[in-house]
Amino acid sequence: VLEQQDPDPNFTTVAFPNPEEGEGALKLAMKTADESGSTVILANDPDADRLAVCEKDESSGSWRLFTGNEIGNLLGHWMFSVSNKVDAPPLAMLASTVSSKFLSAVAAKENFLFEETLTGFKWMGNRSEELRDQGYNVVFAYEEAIGYCCGSVVKDKDGVSAAAIVAEMVLKLRKEGKTLASHLDALKEKYGYFVGRNSYVKFFEDSVMEEIFDEVRNGNDYVSDIGGVKVASVRDLTRGYDSSSDDGKSKLPADPTSQFVTFTLENGAVVSLRTSGTEPKLKWYVEAVGGSEQEGREMCERLVQGVLDNMIKVEARGDKLELPPT
Repeated sequence: VLEQQDPDPNFTTVAFPNPEEGEGALKLAMKTADESGSTVILANDPDADRLAVCEKDESSGSWRLFTGNEIGNLLGHWMFSVSNKVDAPPLAMLASTVSSKFLSAVAAKENFLFEETLTGFKWMGNRSEELRDQGYNVVFAYEEAIGYCCGSVVKDKDGVSAAAIVAEMVLKLRKEGKTLASHLDALKEKYGYFVGRNSYVKFFEDSVMEEIFDEVRNGNDYVSDIGGVKVASVRDLTRGYDSSSDDGKSKLPADPTSQFVTFTLENGAVVSLRTSGTEPKLKWYVEAVGGSEQEGREMCERLVQGVLDNMIKVEARGDKLELPPT
């Protein structure tokens, strides 16, 4: 992208220089790709520790920006496929606890170790080292905020090495007459239709967040259903509580200085609410799994509506909250 090839500390070509924000940061890349006939875009953020991936639908001419979870699912399965060798050390993968559960399903079917950690690569990096000391070959770790660690050369999230591996994947798929989108569809058909959405709301007073989480906890009874689907278990990392464990304690470390509650529903869906550690934001994450893409998507939307209407209560709280730009 010629307009962006030289250092520009003011990032004058974009409103916000982070591909995690979506297509707004990639307009010039899409224009350049259209003009050159390219059908895949790989984009790093300014410090190159994140990776965004776009692919052109050649039938419609439109660009698809893959979510962080979709890229993680593609990369995770690719790292499994190139690392799964006879007589090699057992494989392991990691993901942040708010990321998709897709790789957990892959691990269950393909018989390798998958674990979750708290959000942040310091947690994944430390756990990776512990697993390597135990004899595991940790081949992949990721968080849904487009951060990926592939292999062990760079033991942190790294957009450069991840971009190289996506390029390698694209080349192999093209030789087989496939696209990233068609390959992802095939993986979903094999391992499950996991459909997720996540976003945030801004708040202006800490008391608003405290009120929301007090209502979610409902004393110690917690919310019993979301979108009409019953809650099967609750994990509250603020209190170190997990209703699914034998002793009622969470396996992941507790942090009483932040809010973080996760609900696992009877249909396998997962809903998490947490506060940002750096901004006045409440972040929410919803993932449903269905027997088809449409079934998963419909359930996901139903749960999202339940979160916004009945847990965060966006409309009822009015100007006490601010939604992200559309």
